[in-house]
Amino acid sequence: MVKPHARRASVDHLLNEYKVSERRACRLIKFARSSHRYKPLDDPRDEYLRLRIKEIAEVRRRFGYRRIHVMLLREGLKVNHKRVQRIYREEKLSLRTKNRKKRAMHLRVAKEPATQANQRWSMDFVQDEFFNGRKFRTLNIVDDFTRECIVIEVDISLQGVRVARVLDRIAIHRSLPKSIVCDNGPEFAGKALDAWAHSKDNVKKAASHWILRSIGHHSNYFDVPS
Repeated sequence: MVKPHARRASVDHLLNEYKVSERRACRLIKFARSSHRYKPLDDPRDEYLRLRIKEIAEVRRRFGYRRIHVMLLREGLKVNHKRVQRIYREEKLSLRTKNRKKRAMHLRVAKEPATQANQRWSMDFVQDEFFNGRKFRTLNIVDDFTRECIVIEVDISLQGVRVARVLDRIAIHRSLPKSIVCDNGPEFAGKALDAWAHSKDNVKKAASHWILRSIGHHSNYFDVPS
């Protein structure tokens, strides 16, 4: 019983059931009388913030309160992560950690075929091993229309930061596509690629290319900032 609201409820119980004074009840619970009398003030910003958190959680169903906090900061809202966490828990939006059968989070929508070069790329990882058993990975990026293999990045470890670096390197000598299709692996669904897309959008200030992330056939669709 360490939370203030729990201590406050215990003091109220002693006052109502045993008819003791507030001073004695607070002394028994080891709770300051000023804290017992404190009435939290309703912040008018909480209503909008609560609504915005619920909207983001509905669209980004796998986002925890930390990722939602990052998105709120990008929208220009100056809010503490503890406040976001409190509202997130009050609305019972916490993610389940229990292992369960995987199910599609959204209705599956068939992808429209690419109709021209550089319209949509696909990227994924392939893993193999050397003769001595040491594993390595390759990041493969392919144009969906021309089937051109744009890049094959090979290394022992390839993380989200490295994926963003590869895309930056490609953008030096050719334009990025309107969208990129990938799976839900941690390298693609993590913070690194999300931050890369957001920073690109801030720099370019273009509305023709966006980053989208919708689930369909177990794939993520990234519309790339131009």
